[in-house]
Parts: sequence; structure tokens; C-alpha cells
Amino acid sequence: MRKLKNSELGRKTVEEFKQTNKTPIIVVLDNIRSLNNVGSVFRTSDAFLIEKIYLCGITATPPNKEIHKTALGATESVDWEYVENTIDLVKKLQAENIKVLSIEQAENSTMLNTFTPKTSQKYAVVFGNEVKGVQQEVVSASDICIEIPQLGTKHSLNISVSCGVVLWDLFTKIRN
Repeated sequence: MRKLKNSELGRKTVEEFKQTNKTPIIVVLDNIRSLNNVGSVFRTSDAFLIEKIYLCGITATPPNKEIHKTALGATESVDWEYVENTIDLVKKLQAENIKVLSIEQAENSTMLNTFTPKTSQKYAVVFGNEVKGVQQEVVSASDICIEIPQLGTKHSLNISVSCGVVLWDLFTKIRN
């Protein structure tokens, strides 16, 4: 077995990415502090052909050297927009018939492994602050709260890891 060279991977150009049919998922970052986490979410969103990222509240925006370090150019391929107030965005998305899923540990949450997305539905997934999580007001306004099952001693995953887990899971379920 031989590792493939980057030139053998057949990746899209930014222009090809922009023209490609996207996975019907929008990512919402609710007050993310770490610029490295923001960059990582861009890179993961590029990998799974995510439609758009909304950067809300204190979440930093490109261009930014620290975001670029982990995004590795994905800020150029993935569409993004800054919106100051996350709850206003949630209401706007819902008015457009987009189902809002907060990724959070909450009463009556649905475990990610048991959630079955409808292939005809567009979803927005909300990831919260590294310490406080998704704002309670946003959780309350969401259509569904999705929880990542965790069986160890820690109470949470890093937001960039959570994003990777959730986007991969939804991507595979929607594409199959």
C-alpha cells in the first residue's frame, strides 16, 4: 500500500467547488472563541460540500491569519456570512423552511446515531461556544436538539471535533 500524493487525489478547484451541488446543510457558529476552531470548521465544511457557514456573535471572520492556519484556504471555497445575532438568524432560517438543529446536551435531545435526516429537507446545525455551548435561547428556538453520544468521563467534545462528527454523520445519511 502506498500513500497517495496530493496531485493524485483529484480535488476540486475553488471554482469547481462553487459550481458543485452542495450537501443541504448550513453550519451556524454561535460565539466561537477559538480562531483555530473556526478554521477547522471551514476545512471540515469544505470536505463535506457544506452549503454555507454563518459566523455569529463574537465568532471571528476571515481574512484572519489564525483562521487561515487551520482552514488552509477553505475560507475561499465555502460560502460564509457574518450575522451578529444568532437567534435572529435561527428565526430567518426557519422562515425559509430550514430545520434548525442545535448540537447540545439537553433534555429530550435526540442522539445523533438515532437521528434520520429527510433527504428532501435542508438543515442548519448550530455549534456553540467552547465553554457555554449553544445559547439557551437558541436551543429553545431550535426544531431539534441533537446530542453526540459520549461514554467516557468528559462532558463534551471540542467544537471542531463535534462539527466533524456531526457533519460526517449527516453527510453519509443524506448521501446514502
